[in-house]
Amino acid sequence: MIEPYMHIEFDGERTLQDQVKEHLVGLILAGKLPAREPLPSSRRMASMLGVSRNTIVLIYEHLVDTGYLLSVPRRGYFLAPMYATPEVIPASKDTDTGDQVQWHKRFCIHPGGERNIVKPNNWASFEYPFIYGQVQHEFFPIEQWRDCARKTLHERWSRHWIDDRVDADDPMLVEQLCSRLLPRRGIYAEPSEILITIGTQNSLYLLANLLCKPGVKVGLEDPGFRDARNIFATFGADLHLQPVDRDGVVVDQRLQDCDYVYLTPSHQVPTGAVLSSERRRALLAMAQQRDMVLIEDDYDAEINMQDNPTPALKAMDRNSRVVYIGSMSKSISPGLRIGFMVADEELIAEARSLRRLMYRHPPTNNQRQLALFLSQGYYDTYLRKIRELYRSKLDKMVNGVERYLPGMLGGGVSSGATSLWLHAEESVNAETLAWRAAKKSVLIEPGGIHFAGDNPPANYFRLGFSAIPAHKIMPGIQALADSL
Repeated sequence: MIEPYMHIEFDGERTLQDQVKEHLVGLILAGKLPAREPLPSSRRMASMLGVSRNTIVLIYEHLVDTGYLLSVPRRGYFLAPMYATPEVIPASKDTDTGDQVQWHKRFCIHPGGERNIVKPNNWASFEYPFIYGQVQHEFFPIEQWRDCARKTLHERWSRHWIDDRVDADDPMLVEQLCSRLLPRRGIYAEPSEILITIGTQNSLYLLANLLCKPGVKVGLEDPGFRDARNIFATFGADLHLQPVDRDGVVVDQRLQDCDYVYLTPSHQVPTGAVLSSERRRALLAMAQQRDMVLIEDDYDAEINMQDNPTPALKAMDRNSRVVYIGSMSKSISPGLRIGFMVADEELIAEARSLRRLMYRHPPTNNQRQLALFLSQGYYDTYLRKIRELYRSKLDKMVNGVERYLPGMLGGGVSSGATSLWLHAEESVNAETLAWRAAKKSVLIEPGGIHFAGDNPPANYFRLGFSAIPAHKIMPGIQALADSL
């Protein structure tokens, strides 16, 4: 009897055909269908599931084509012989488990014990999602992205990504970075100075693995990017936390003993401050004098709404003292997970060798698809559109905060960031505020996680605006003010 197994909770965002097909394949692989009886007729199956008969006919024909079913004239559809007796490995009857492995005693490091940035997976269900690092799905250039996907599947392009490239990157993507993306930030690099990674955090992990050990001193911004702090700490580095003000990280003698300084000069995380020209020059001079290396995370650089954005710190580097890290996550799609590192050829070669031991290279089909997206001009068109959208959103955000949350924009506003960093009164606890706001379907990000120390300030929080529709910004801030 097949009837007890034919209940499906349909997902409205997926096609009925795909869902019924997956359900039947699951039943076949699990050995739930009778081996010697025909499946219900297309008419009967359609009636059981509440779908059209044509849908069932197409599904049955597909399962025949893929070898799951056999079509027997005048008798119907039967399981293919190879699926009539599914392989099942019986579980062991030995119930004596003995002593269980005490895994917590075996861990050499314990990253699960570190405090991390936490964001809800259901953020899109909030009416007012002031979340940072996500995008409005309806503005993603899905047709252009699909066009590039189709091209990668063509025989002309597929041969470039079907094979394992061992430790090499897609040359077309590297060429696009060299000729189009990096020059916009004032950076001119050779292909041998570029490594493709799986996003910024992967770049940082590779660098920390190569360069850090106990006794190596790494300077970090405070407040700053929590994941970077955790990554460097994982490899035993001695962390020095440097304060941040409205001109970015403070540059003074406290940094002089650092071997490396990690910073986000274009849009400081999380405040959005832009590192001043004077401090950039001071940092480069200090790096030269003290044999220091600067790790530049060019956060959100491509989204910059300024008419004349400040070039990257790497653009001022004449002595290979700056390691540049970029990502396509914020400008195209957070789920794409493609980043890149630009540095001295010797460092890139060693990072490439380490990457080979970890995962060889990022998926080459994704690399080629991104390369086509850049070369066809789709990326530039999308950037122009998204910058205009974010400029309009930023104006609404500032107006809304000044109207409903006066006095909280103490750190100023960066015209390039996609979030606002707010400083409430000392009596406000951002964690409590976030909990109360969530009851009104308002999602905000408490800022304490970005500070070091056991007792970080509790009255900071961040409002991102890349994912929230523009028309919901003002009522969302008003609902937040009501929670406050």
